Amino acid sequence: MKISRIRHQGRVFAARVAGDTVHPLVAEEDRFMADAVRDLIADGTAHDALSASAPGVPLAEVEVLSPLAAPQKIVCIGLNYADHIRETGLDTPKVPLAFVKTAHCLTGPTSDVHVPRGATEQLDWEAELAVVIGRTARHVDADRALEHVFGYTVANDVSARDAQFSDVQWFRGKNFDDFCPLGPWIVTADEIADPQDLAISAKVNGATVQDSSTKEMIFGVAETVAYLSRYMTLHPGDVIATGTPHGVGMGRTPQLWLADGDVVEVEVENVGRLRNTVRLTD
Repeated sequence: MKISRIRHQGRVFAARVAGDTVHPLVAEEDRFMADAVRDLIADGTAHDALSASAPGVPLAEVEVLSPLAAPQKIVCIGLNYADHIRETGLDTPKVPLAFVKTAHCLTGPTSDVHVPRGATEQLDWEAELAVVIGRTARHVDADRALEHVFGYTVANDVSARDAQFSDVQWFRGKNFDDFCPLGPWIVTADEIADPQDLAISAKVNGATVQDSSTKEMIFGVAETVAYLSRYMTLHPGDVIATGTPHGVGMGRTPQLWLADGDVVEVEVENVGRLRNTVRLTD
């Protein structure tokens, strides 16, 4: 099942996507959509409720938004693909290397990524499989961790490398507005047989720049969820971006940076595709 968040006739809904049709489920009204989605997916009881029939609307007639508006946490894992480690020449982490993006970074699967002119000269892309938590997870074992996953979506961990590496920590370089395109929907976990066997890729202006597999992850989804749950409670609606494979602009020779008007497409097999255009703003 695919769950998205849409704007239709001036209102925002959580919606079930079926082929070329969307079925609005919950109106956002005056609440954060994250609250509404958490109500639906808490404790892993959502499937029947989300399957309930609702009048269909053609997908072409709605704006597909980020599937979550304000998750409590967006935890990102750095240096988590063996092929990315090889291209950077950095040491392989002994445990998952976690940092955060905040909800102000979120933007939709086809929205423009607005970057203040002059704020960075090293704008980069990172194709990522993102995990959406469905059941509260605290001190879970890896062999039970996937039971706490509601589903999967696609993320682009947009990064300003000059800001990222000129600071002691990565927060500024990872947290410009629009630096986390997410979507186009959440594919429920029952439709993904093995999150460690998915093709993952990125294109810039139609040219393939990343082409790998989640098999290359150093710390898989289950291990990552279990690890994080030792130190923080993972709540329904939380997002974990699981890292990027080789082929980022920073790792290329010569290095390649995004510019005004560039189109970045990020795709994860059986999950979905993002298509975002970079726009420099004054």
